[in-house]
Amino acid sequence: MEVLWMLCERTESAAECLHQTVVIEMLLAPVIALLNGQQVKLKSPAATLPLIADVLARIANTDRGLSLFLYEKNLVVSNNERTFPAHVIVQFTLMLLEKELSCLSDSDMSQTSCGAFIFVCRQMYNTCEGLQVLRPYGLHKAVAAAWKKTSSLSERVPTPVPGATAGTFSHNMLIWEETLLDSLLNFAATPKGLLLLQQTGAITECVSYMFSRFTKKLQVSRCEKFGYGVMVTQVAATAPGVAALHTSGFVRALVVELWSVLECGIEESFLSLVNLLSSSQAVWELLGRQPLANKSEYTLREMPTSIPDMIDRLIAVNTDAKIHSLFHYEQSHTFGLRLLSVLCCNLDSFLLLESQYNIVSMLLQSQRENVTGQDNDGEFIIDNLSVERNHVLVRVSAVGGPSERKLPPRALQEGEDPYPWPMFSSSPLPTCYTLDPPKIHHDSQDSEMSTFLASFKDSKNEASWMEDCRRQYCKMMTSKPNVLTGKVLADLLEKVMAHLSSSASECFFSPAQYKAEEKTVQSAVLSSVEQLGINTCLRYGSYLKLLTEDAVSDLPLLTRNIKIFLSTQRVTTSFGSLTLPPVSQQDGYPGYDWLACTVFLIMAGNMDRSLKMLLNLSSLLTSAFIWPARIHASIHVPVEVAESGISPMYWCTAHYVEMLLKAEVPLVHSAFRMSGFTPSQMCLHWLTQCFWNYLDWTEICHYVSTCVLMGPDYQVYMCVAVFTHLQPDILQRTQSQQLQVYLKEEPIQGFKVSDYMELMEGLEQRYRNIVLTDMKSIRNPVA
Repeated sequence: MEVLWMLCERTESAAECLHQTVVIEMLLAPVIALLNGQQVKLKSPAATLPLIADVLARIANTDRGLSLFLYEKNLVVSNNERTFPAHVIVQFTLMLLEKELSCLSDSDMSQTSCGAFIFVCRQMYNTCEGLQVLRPYGLHKAVAAAWKKTSSLSERVPTPVPGATAGTFSHNMLIWEETLLDSLLNFAATPKGLLLLQQTGAITECVSYMFSRFTKKLQVSRCEKFGYGVMVTQVAATAPGVAALHTSGFVRALVVELWSVLECGIEESFLSLVNLLSSSQAVWELLGRQPLANKSEYTLREMPTSIPDMIDRLIAVNTDAKIHSLFHYEQSHTFGLRLLSVLCCNLDSFLLLESQYNIVSMLLQSQRENVTGQDNDGEFIIDNLSVERNHVLVRVSAVGGPSERKLPPRALQEGEDPYPWPMFSSSPLPTCYTLDPPKIHHDSQDSEMSTFLASFKDSKNEASWMEDCRRQYCKMMTSKPNVLTGKVLADLLEKVMAHLSSSASECFFSPAQYKAEEKTVQSAVLSSVEQLGINTCLRYGSYLKLLTEDAVSDLPLLTRNIKIFLSTQRVTTSFGSLTLPPVSQQDGYPGYDWLACTVFLIMAGNMDRSLKMLLNLSSLLTSAFIWPARIHASIHVPVEVAESGISPMYWCTAHYVEMLLKAEVPLVHSAFRMSGFTPSQMCLHWLTQCFWNYLDWTEICHYVSTCVLMGPDYQVYMCVAVFTHLQPDILQRTQSQQLQVYLKEEPIQGFKVSDYMELMEGLEQRYRNIVLTDMKSIRNPVA
């Protein structure tokens, strides 16, 4: 075995000598025999099986070895029937968990072998492609059941007496319990795995275990190159995950550590906070209903221990008491403003911060006070704080993609005018920060698509019409993509959704039955977050010159209608430990409905057409993925999944983005692993707000239309295309340890959906059978 271990450590020799079918057959021969109920020719199965598992784990930890286990059907199990090594290993692991091997009657020996083979499985299920293969076996359920049983037994073990054997038994029981917890925790390495972990009910205990190892700077395992950073980021993408991080003490420890090092190097702590607060789910969970202290006095020894405390002391520094409580006011407050800038890149996070803490008013007031002279009429003082405040104010006030708004730099220039950008202390935003709006074709009757749509009649029985429409769409996207905007795009989406929603084969959910009385609609209360979201949408629509004056009343009306409709589509049970946001009811959506307001702008502010289109969309599978407010806490998924608050956009779309990145864009996948950030976090960010502020309006329209016409799996391919486009920048920013901040703060320059249609069609041919099939299992995703 020592020779095999040595070979495993050397990549080239391992590939030549170990990653071969004949070697895997020899290693798994006793395993197959035991599975078939046969005797094995081993002197001591209890001693040999863990050694075999150790070699298998080392092989599975390489790309070639993993591929060999998952995809090469080369093992003869019985009657010349062939199967994959992964299937043999997971079946044997389940047998060990259920203690069905008589040759391992000793409990400790059985646990040692079982733990070793779970570790082999772990090298597979902590990857997206491995989990895809192992998921049908329900290994997470078996490990969770074993952990719960062990945990209950360990609670009944009496206090050990010196010299007695009970102490050894208790110690072994504790080791076995931690082994099972560690194995469960590693399901959190992927988005789908995190959902499976959450469904076992052990996520809080697993995260507490992770925190205990994290604080001791321990490795994830001997096979892992990196620490727990990636896993923490993955867990923090969801409300149950970030709640578990909070309960474990991780959030408190992070805030305390940050405060302790503010006067020293702070970059690492800054990135840890960015990772923790990357998703709006995390921000809402940690800040919802949490007022700021705003004390009249702070002692120098008083340390913040929570995220609201940190915002109070580092961001909302609006009183002399707060200023005097900081040893280095300018440095600490600049740090807080930098963090605020990153947080506000997520529109839902910004809306919560603004609705609860009036961030914009606070920043404007600080700018008013930062002037020369005694009164507020002097010139702005140019310093680090005023420059950073100006940047944040422009970021949250101007809406638009890379060609639609201009963000001021943070660095001062050399010369007589170090900062040529105008500062402001009241609305409106100076015009220099918005660029000329794009030209939108409102009347393209001469286009091929208009001609095609004009020939549209009652096509319910014409199965070929949708295929013709897709072909025409792809043709237009590759030849004249700019024509697919304005009226042409609105007509196209309207007719396609009407066609699909009237087709029994295309309707995935029940057709919408909605008709609300005007009195009911008018009485529906809009939250402060929704009102702020409406204002943001109206500003963007006005800038794009898409809206008339009626839009001011029509968008709130649409929002009320959709809110009432979606409330009938949600489960009514409690959400357990999930901390609900203050601005929504128990079944409310924590954020603003960016897809609905995008449709409103596509329809040029026509409320009736927008409502009809959204109702038609609600019956399609695509709605579960591009419309997060529609599927939130939905009656169309199992109650346990609905109550988790974890979106299919995360556990399905983002999961497959990570899987495809590893296969198609491996350098980007590796860059994320090294950074401690995850592609799934960024996907969740982009998709939840429909790429607002990251893509220009035309590309946002093309994202929506491509997913509707080509299928929901194109959402996955779109994200892969974006990461492919960003590959040079991602690799560069990873080296400078700026990846997560860069991806959040910078728009996606130069990306056009039309340029990547061919790439996405290629991904469809290779992966649709896997991705779309799993999307269709949304009603039972953890089976």
